[in-house]
Formats: sequence, structure tokens, C-alpha cells
Amino acid sequence: MTNQCSEILAVNAAFYRAFEKKDIEAMSTVWSQGTASLCIHPGWNVLRSWKEIRTSWVNIFKNTAYIEINTEIVTTEVREHIAYIVLIENVLQITNGRRLEARSIATNIFELLGGKWYLVHHHASPIMR
Repeated sequence: MTNQCSEILAVNAAFYRAFEKKDIEAMSTVWSQGTASLCIHPGWNVLRSWKEIRTSWVNIFKNTAYIEINTEIVTTEVREHIAYIVLIENVLQITNGRRLEARSIATNIFELLGGKWYLVHHHASPIMR
């Protein structure tokens, strides 16, 4: 495994740790703060720019009592300044007193900016049983 690949996997892991801990500051260090960032939560419209994406995470964190995410990586690709991971998200969450379990397929795209890898695109879609 190349050093770049291990860096991508580390940023990806930090993204899911921030998600599980509902930590907006940690989430902010993973995402590119630029206006080109995109996020598509399952069933949502496209969110454009870190400002919109950040607001979505704040609302998700506020409305989720507990979340646990286990991932299964399908593939990882690294190019010069762009990398992506396709993975399965196994999500357990408690929202409004209800326990919900879901599986999504997700694509996380990372860009090398100023010598550091940042998440610039997250798209998760539910896997229907």
C-alpha cells in the first residue's frame, strides 16, 4: 500500500470518527472549506460549499442521539491530486427514541490541497434490501 493510500484511508477514518462522535470541529478539519465541496446525504438534494455542508452536519448531529458506522471498503483509487473510496456504510442510529439500521453505498472523493488530503465530495445512497 502506498503512503498516499494510507493517508487517504486515515482521512476517511477521521471522517467517520467525526461523524460517530458528532464532532463538528473534527468534521471541519476533514472537509475542504472551499465552495467546490459537495455532499449528498441519503435522500437529500446536493449540498454545495462547506457552509451548506457544515449546516447539514450540525443539524444531523443535533437530531441524532447515537450513531455507529461500520464500513466495508469496496475500492480505493489514488491519482496525483485526487483519490476516491467506494464503500458500504452499515449505520446504526438512534433518532427521536427510534433505533434505525441502514446500509448505504458511498463514494468519498479527496483532493490534495496544500500538501494535505481533504474530503471534497461525499455521496451516500441507501441500499434497498
